[in-house]
Amino acid sequence: MAAQTSAPIRPLKTSAELALAETFAAARTALPGGREVAAQRAAAFDTFADAGLPHRRVEAWRYTDLRALMRDAKPLATPPDAQAKAQAATAGAMLAGLGARRLVLVNGAFVPELSDLAALEPGLSIRAMAQALSDGDALVSAHLGKTVSSADAVLALNTALMGDGVVVHVARGAVIARPIELVCVTTEATPVATFTRSLVVVEDEASLTLIESHEGPAGVAYQVNTALELVVGAGASVERVKITTEGSDAVHLATLLARVDAHARFSNTFFTTGGAVVRNQLLLHLAGEAISAHMGGVSLLAGKQHADTLLSVDHAAPAGESRESFRAVLDGSSQDIFQGKIAVRQAAQKTDARMLSRALLLTETAEACNKPELEIFADDVQCGHGCTTGTLDQQLRFYLMSRGIPAKEAEALLIQAFVGEVVDAIGNEGVRTALTDATQAWLLGRE
Repeated sequence: MAAQTSAPIRPLKTSAELALAETFAAARTALPGGREVAAQRAAAFDTFADAGLPHRRVEAWRYTDLRALMRDAKPLATPPDAQAKAQAATAGAMLAGLGARRLVLVNGAFVPELSDLAALEPGLSIRAMAQALSDGDALVSAHLGKTVSSADAVLALNTALMGDGVVVHVARGAVIARPIELVCVTTEATPVATFTRSLVVVEDEASLTLIESHEGPAGVAYQVNTALELVVGAGASVERVKITTEGSDAVHLATLLARVDAHARFSNTFFTTGGAVVRNQLLLHLAGEAISAHMGGVSLLAGKQHADTLLSVDHAAPAGESRESFRAVLDGSSQDIFQGKIAVRQAAQKTDARMLSRALLLTETAEACNKPELEIFADDVQCGHGCTTGTLDQQLRFYLMSRGIPAKEAEALLIQAFVGEVVDAIGNEGVRTALTDATQAWLLGRE
């Protein structure tokens, strides 16, 4: 008797998944790019269609069940009109005094008239992603979808529906002293969805500070799916800071795919205060030897906010160093998740990798989940991880109060010190000051 095989069990499509399929079918011919890009989009959507929205049975998404959290899919945002552009003119106010070169995306579309494109430094070029896709840009063709391999369904959906973004190229040896700020703002009063994709290539021995901010209106259930591919050449230096202050009802899904070559220095910091559901995932491939990589993050959450950080660091070559330090402050019934994985390949001897996540619970209903992981195949390494969850130190609080400091101010000082361990590690002084001020504003807002 022939053996019987059972077909795989597939869950029924949710209304959001069905709507996304309809959106892709309707939009695919109008999305930018030639045949190769169209084929890349189709393959990516097939990947998404097979997997569906991530749910609790997908290990990397076990704490953030998108099938439950995204009950529907919002329509694609339309190109911004004059009113939308006028509303976006003041976006990114947190960093207004930084003097950065602003590149502005409004409702997912690059807006040149709001961006600072004049007098570019030698070795710096900037293009809109939509135009680069349409023109078959060689830099985009060489790197798009090839920086770090990932089968993540949310990233695949971004690849299928990516509309616009920026392409930044820093030539070999160029030192870009002025920070570049990518300002992403949603202005629509009705719920929409945006799918932005950006590419930043920093050649050998070059340097760049990149700031990325996301904001939008309160009370509007818009959805953001954004991805950035970053290529850091040998001996280069790149600092990136991502600030998420989305509206109170927004769903924000972000992916950073970064490849770093030998002797380079790379740092990335997440700072999250806004959004109903926020997912930041960083997939970092340390391809060359003697790389120094530092990752940090701060989440300041209240109410019913849900923030999930996934970090995957792949040490593929010898003598690499990575440091990961994440802090979460949780008020109300908020929830913070940190999932960190350090992988050390057999060839990556002399690796030094450390990971630490700490959560501060301000109420009994707040919740923090930590899932650190080490995967080591080399035998000459120094690796470690740790996590803590607790409340404010009452002895320190009492000490400050005994010196005449009111209770609320004492708590604020302790929280600022807790967060400051990450913020103070940011290299750019203007960004450090802005995030310190933002922390103070958050503390005042919870009173």
